[in-house]
Amino acid sequence: MDLFEEALEYLQIENVAVQPSSPSDLLEEVFTDDNFLQSPLRTDSFSLPNARNASEDMLEKRLVVLRGILNSEQLYLNELETLLMPMKALKATAGTSQPVLSCQDIQTVFFQVPELLVLHKDFYQGLKARLEGAVEQDEDLGSELHQGAYQFSVGDLFQKLVSQLATYRGFIDNYESAVEIVRCCTQTDQRFRTLAESMKSGKGSDNSQTEYTFEALLYKPLDRVTKTTLVLHDLLSHTPPDHHDNALLQEALRISSSFLSGLNETSQCKKAVTLSKGMRRQLMHDGFVVCASEHGPSLRHLFLYTDLLLCVKLRGYTLGRQTQYRYSWHMPLFGLRVHWAGEGDHPPELKQRISCMKAKMYQLREALAQQTGYQKKGLHSRFMDRIQRKLQECELWLLTHSPSLTLELHSTSGRSHTLLMSSLHQLEEWREAINKLIGENTDTVPPDLLTLTNSCVKLRMTQQPHLESLHYGNAVRSLCGTLSVVIHSCSGLQQPACVWVCVEVDGFEFYSNRAQTHSSLNSLNPQWNQEISFQVDGAKNLRVVCVTPSENGKEDRVTGRGSLKLDPAITKKWKKLNLPMGQLELSLSIMYSPHPLDPPSSTLPQQLPVFSIPIEVVAQQEGVLVPQVVRSCAEEVERRGLQEEGIYRTSGSAKDIQLLKHTFDTNLGEALKCVRSAEVNVVSGTLKLYFRDLPEPLFPVDHYHSLKKALDLPDLSSKQSTLQNILESCPDANRNTLLYLFHHLRRVAERVDVNKMSIMNLATVFGPSLLRPPVSRVDISEEVVVQVQVVFFTCSVMTCPLLSPLYQWIQRMKRKPLCELHFPEFFEVEC
Repeated sequence: MDLFEEALEYLQIENVAVQPSSPSDLLEEVFTDDNFLQSPLRTDSFSLPNARNASEDMLEKRLVVLRGILNSEQLYLNELETLLMPMKALKATAGTSQPVLSCQDIQTVFFQVPELLVLHKDFYQGLKARLEGAVEQDEDLGSELHQGAYQFSVGDLFQKLVSQLATYRGFIDNYESAVEIVRCCTQTDQRFRTLAESMKSGKGSDNSQTEYTFEALLYKPLDRVTKTTLVLHDLLSHTPPDHHDNALLQEALRISSSFLSGLNETSQCKKAVTLSKGMRRQLMHDGFVVCASEHGPSLRHLFLYTDLLLCVKLRGYTLGRQTQYRYSWHMPLFGLRVHWAGEGDHPPELKQRISCMKAKMYQLREALAQQTGYQKKGLHSRFMDRIQRKLQECELWLLTHSPSLTLELHSTSGRSHTLLMSSLHQLEEWREAINKLIGENTDTVPPDLLTLTNSCVKLRMTQQPHLESLHYGNAVRSLCGTLSVVIHSCSGLQQPACVWVCVEVDGFEFYSNRAQTHSSLNSLNPQWNQEISFQVDGAKNLRVVCVTPSENGKEDRVTGRGSLKLDPAITKKWKKLNLPMGQLELSLSIMYSPHPLDPPSSTLPQQLPVFSIPIEVVAQQEGVLVPQVVRSCAEEVERRGLQEEGIYRTSGSAKDIQLLKHTFDTNLGEALKCVRSAEVNVVSGTLKLYFRDLPEPLFPVDHYHSLKKALDLPDLSSKQSTLQNILESCPDANRNTLLYLFHHLRRVAERVDVNKMSIMNLATVFGPSLLRPPVSRVDISEEVVVQVQVVFFTCSVMTCPLLSPLYQWIQRMKRKPLCELHFPEFFEVEC
């Protein structure tokens, strides 16, 4: 009786015509023994024909349920397609001067919707093919009607569908942001309001048009995922226990119910875990980092809660699929010390592997682009998926093994962990977030590690490691070519400081995507005017970090950071910007030149020597106007040596000077770090050694007699004018370095009362290295006089800037446009 009434009610709900009949007639056909109802354990009362009738009745209802699911899927697909209709038009307007939505907002509004459409299209097509196949089989069997319906299976389709329900996780986590953008834009933009208030779908079963609002369509996926469990309940209740689908549907129902239980929590619970004291442990930040260990670097997912850091490892990780986590370690925030240990250096063999991997990625990227071209022409390539998978594997390896920026974590219990990151901007995000919570923490509640680890899947904010290859083909308005950045100056410092700037770009890491300026002089408004160039592919964002070196040399301090979106419209023309960075504001110029990229080399580039090499060669190979060795040594002397008595006269350890020289010749990055910790007289001695070892002095040899004659001129103005002309005629690298050095020596001489180094003393030290006569044409006494007097007079002129034509010439060159400025690294000259 219950079975008949349930079936009858269901058919009526589904608008299926039912012939009137008496329930008792059917009962007499199915249950021939009246005692059966009182004795449910008996089975001998069933005869084979009657049992077959019961199975047929259940299978008929199962077919009705499946057809209803198919119709519902078709309607849902129409709704998703209607939701995606305006996406292409909105993307087109995003590149205009009056966009309806920005590219970032478009990505937020339609996040995961294309993936949901693909997921349900596959399910719909599979289910439709199975049902059509069953009907054709029934027609062929004739008298054995419904045997095909009993045999065909759909359980695997439902299992495949629920196994990918994690696709909904990203949509659901993003839903509130998407709705907020839609509501806000509907109120402020008439064009979007017209679109959002009337979106029509005309692909229904009866070809009638249904009208939706944008917000109503965004809710459809949320409504759909909650119905999945109900549909499986209904289908399972009408699937015989001995049917092949029964076990498959039970497993699908278990997975769906587990997923649904996480979604039914409140929005607060989605970002929190209950502690044993009844408190809430909030998730504040998460992301993928690399953990260093004795077994090598490992990719880990790091979760920052309000009271602790939890690190989990990915088990059975597959790109683009649901992730499972296993506990790795945790550290309470109470008493935690965070230390930025700077940048480490990879061993040579790892550097070689990284270079080879970048070259391999470039080749795979080119092959993928070629296969994409074939696909657009209608030629399907079966290698495309394989190439993309290989590209993702290579990028994942590079993501794990290339990071070198070190962040150390030390707990009060003596435990420590080391995190490696490839971006200084990302490192500072973590350091800032952790330090903020450390200051707010006074105690911690012991975590239930099993519960906390299990909660990571539903609490996480990031979906997967950031890999550019996962977004291949969807890169809109990204840069491929040469990106040039000039860092001009910075304002907003609270006190004078030496500052250097780190610039980073995203995209495929075929080439270096991070570079930094030299350290500025101690100033409230530091200036650099330094140009940095990147070879980029797929770049969309530029990030800048301002760093102030610490006084004790232990840990640098980040004073500001900011980012900006890169626009391909900035082509072949400099664009000057002011980038807000908290309390600071950075002035910079950017220019983009699109062009095909040259393949990266698979061999490790060998650094050319610095010492005993012509200065123009060193400047060119470093891409700077004044060699790094000159700038770094001079800046370090100004930072620590201005009050050192006899600086540049008292020599440091010859062994230490030779060691620092060797480091500059073999590893420039390591040398710049060694300068910060070396004894200051070793640094000054290294600078003197560099000028002494130059194959040709900064004042070229053929200028010697001209300089000597200029000194003999009786008129001061004529002497200054002649000296200016000689300086202008020097090669660019020589002239830039001379001006830089003279300004540095003048700053040293300003502290003569402490360091006892007057301009004459400095000229005596540097004269023989900066100017040399032609061989065997002058006696040594005259040679020394000329060398010292040239340096002394030049530095003295710079101490009287209001009267100096040389100073006026410097200021005139500083006012030139950036594109005309041959050496923009001029320093401040104080009056």
